[in-house]
Amino acid sequence: MKALAVSLLTASLALGAGSAAQAQQRCTFLQPIGGDGTTPIVSKRVGAAKLIGKENWNTDFIVNQPYSSFKFFFTANSSDANAKYPVTGFMKFSDGSNLQVINDVMNPPIGTGRMFGPFPAIPGKQASQMNFKVGASSDPGALGFSYRISVQGCQ
Repeated sequence: MKALAVSLLTASLALGAGSAAQAQQRCTFLQPIGGDGTTPIVSKRVGAAKLIGKENWNTDFIVNQPYSSFKFFFTANSSDANAKYPVTGFMKFSDGSNLQVINDVMNPPIGTGRMFGPFPAIPGKQASQMNFKVGASSDPGALGFSYRISVQGCQ
């Protein structure tokens, strides 16, 4: 019985130490490419695909130093009860490669959000950008949906 109590206490202390280490992790918002530098939070509205020019679904955030992990944040500013909103996220690397870390379809109520991650840095790869894409090519009911996104790098 005493050995069980010591084991439980040891496990409890180990969990507490892990929580303390996570709580001490320092995260910084990454700046969006093409932003005005006043805020790391991007507000957008899902628009239709264009025959000429680019759609507004992609947003890249610059990685200006090494981080151990990344977090993506999404908040709905509006919602259509019937529409589904495809959300994808990619880690882009300096060698031109990328890794998809988010592939989800959401139908969030207004004002609610979600954090995706943390996603660990990839050993041997230098992250250069984080890409967030909220699109609606397969669901015309999603057009006009507005949202806020941001990305954090953590050390």
